[in-house]
Amino acid sequence: MAIILNIETATTNCSVSISKEDKVLSLKEINDNGYTHAENLHVFIEEALKDASLLFSDIDAIAVSKGPGSYTGLRIGVSAAKGLCYALQKPLISIPTLSILASQIVAEEGFVIPLLDARRMEVYSAVFKAGEQCRDTEAEIITETSFSEFLSKGKVNFIGDGAEKCKDVIVHENAIFPDTVAYPSAEEMAVLAFTKYKKGDFEDVAYFEPYYLKDFVTTKPKN
Repeated sequence: MAIILNIETATTNCSVSISKEDKVLSLKEINDNGYTHAENLHVFIEEALKDASLLFSDIDAIAVSKGPGSYTGLRIGVSAAKGLCYALQKPLISIPTLSILASQIVAEEGFVIPLLDARRMEVYSAVFKAGEQCRDTEAEIITETSFSEFLSKGKVNFIGDGAEKCKDVIVHENAIFPDTVAYPSAEEMAVLAFTKYKKGDFEDVAYFEPYYLKDFVTTKPKN
């Protein structure tokens, strides 16, 4: 039996779940454009444990969404996960954020393309087929020819907040866009984290860093 604490803070969704093997026991999350992760994360962890009738000492591993995504969000999530791993002497599991997002769609045929908004017309994207990633994660600017290679081969399910900026640009009969915006959630981390746990696929807590994909760029305040 494995009890895993799952932390997802790569987007505006601050999400925490407790899973027993690959089943979710409790889930706490809020989607806040104000990025209140610093205020909510540790509260959610304690509440999720309480709802699952568990203690910190019951945790066998901690899984964290590793990116790409919001620089600030990723730093908060990874810092919390590493701190708990040190304090509890438990292993750290990292899950690619786009894999978490893609897991919300089960497509027996065609492709699933998770898209995270990277500002302006840029997105972070990856391509999945039958649950397996078949194209590397990239940061790319969306044009009318984006993902044409996959659209020409079959149905393509787009998902994520980055899909919103693609609806009016990518016009193709095989393009499927959701009616509502989806965000990565710790709920989908349960299966992915347990798979890595069984393999002993753990990170080096001392040296692990989020996968930003792009360099962090600050903007100068206006005078």
